[in-house]
Amino acid sequence: MKTQSQPDRIIIFDTTLRDGEQCPGATLNVDEKLTIARQLARLGVDVIEAGFAFASPGDFEAVEKISAAVGTENGPVICSLARAIKADIEAAARALKPAAKGRIHTFISTSDIHLEYQLKKTRSEVLAIAEEMVAYAKSFMDDVEFSPMDAARSDPEFLYQVLERAISAGANTVNIPDTVGYMMPEEFGNLIRGIRENVPNIDQAIISVHGHNDLGLAVANFLEAVKNGARQLECTINGIGERAGNSALEELVMALHVRRQYFNPYLGRSIDSEAGLTNIDTRQIYKTSRMVSNLTGMLVQPNKAIVGSNAFAHESGIHQDGVLKNKLTYEIMDAQSIGLTDNQIVLGKHSGRNAFRTRLKELGFDLSEQELNKAFLRFKELADKKKDVTDWDLEAIVNDEIQQAPDLFRLERVQVSCGDHACPTATVTLLTPDGQELTDAAIGTGPVDAVYQAINRLVNVPNQLIEFSVQSVTAGIDAIGEVTIRLRYDGRIFSGHSANTDIIVASAQAYVNALNRLYVSLQRQASDEKNSEMSNRPSNASIVSMVEGSV
Repeated sequence: MKTQSQPDRIIIFDTTLRDGEQCPGATLNVDEKLTIARQLARLGVDVIEAGFAFASPGDFEAVEKISAAVGTENGPVICSLARAIKADIEAAARALKPAAKGRIHTFISTSDIHLEYQLKKTRSEVLAIAEEMVAYAKSFMDDVEFSPMDAARSDPEFLYQVLERAISAGANTVNIPDTVGYMMPEEFGNLIRGIRENVPNIDQAIISVHGHNDLGLAVANFLEAVKNGARQLECTINGIGERAGNSALEELVMALHVRRQYFNPYLGRSIDSEAGLTNIDTRQIYKTSRMVSNLTGMLVQPNKAIVGSNAFAHESGIHQDGVLKNKLTYEIMDAQSIGLTDNQIVLGKHSGRNAFRTRLKELGFDLSEQELNKAFLRFKELADKKKDVTDWDLEAIVNDEIQQAPDLFRLERVQVSCGDHACPTATVTLLTPDGQELTDAAIGTGPVDAVYQAINRLVNVPNQLIEFSVQSVTAGIDAIGEVTIRLRYDGRIFSGHSANTDIIVASAQAYVNALNRLYVSLQRQASDEKNSEMSNRPSNASIVSMVEGSV
């Protein structure tokens, strides 16, 4: 029977923009977060944890803008994380104010090791703080979630007490985090069952789970938790996040989709029910995965379940023979169910804008007129170079055009000279933010290095290149190449991405893309520090240093 704590479906809580962004190198600016949030809404997630409002002015702005743009009446719940501290909760409430449906997610550690070494507080102090801060959060909005951080390593009897107090104080959802990815599936299932059996008022709250993938067991743990009463899953796109990452949304959703007959009885449904166990539009999964990968610079490994490039590929002759006869012989799900298609687009260099727009809509892209114009020009350029333009090519074009960093420095021209008996030389022309056209030439260890040396001399922004990767979007000599790079400056990581049939051009564009993000960050930091001095508030750096970890 359906109750508040036992709904007959699974609530998907996406924390890509909060915990996912904690992944080293995955820092996103406000506009990028907003782009991903809009796509998460199209995907159909129930809750978007948009950030940690108190952590920095940038995080506050992201939560506020996502609340206004995506947190509509018919949209997802917008959530902000907050430590069990009044200032954190107040910041979360202010940032969430524009959302039609907002949620404050407050947390405090409950494991003895965290209490002794991190919080330096007693159990009785933690009990009092949890109760008081949940009640304080409840005074701002009705929807409050509470997390006992490191619950997996907490004494169960103490955990039960904390949860009972939090629910009594007004928590609608209690989240059970395996913060360090320590538990085995059976242990995690037993933990959830123990909470259901030993917390007297647990029927007044939804049980949620959050877990990290340090032992590669996050998804397995979550599915076991579902069997034992968990009804909200906190996950990220591509499983990105702190250390080894979080439980992957796409794996959880498709496991529940493909094996719904197995899970139906655990949710009080008929075993033969075909109704979805989540509200996710699975056809948006692949597109969302690619968007997050491109914007964060975190590449998806080829053999990644569901969204990896090899997930629906077959090389074995036996497998190929079986799939050609019947896909079900070696595929447990249809590639089209996650938004992939085997079709090649029939558009060519003579195709018009209307046909192009129509095909993009079929692929799930809803572009503004300006974005469409930019993408159409790129399509025409590509159609002149390639005989066949595939749907994957189109996706690369659209993602490259609509997800660019601010157009401050712009690549105008790039030319290289290289060979086995030549010194790699590059000549680069850039348009600066103030409209100047600058040209310089440089020598490098290879053509890409020469290009980057020339760009560095023109831009004059200190940085360290720490990663350079190239991927082919499609097969063939004329395939589009996608370049992703990562730069480090002052301990922060900035990613850049671009796609082009000319890999040198793509490399140059990706580098300028990353430098633009770095440049904007420096401008914002300078502005924030100036405002901070004027208002006699601590600087960004001191605010961030106050934020000690998260769920």
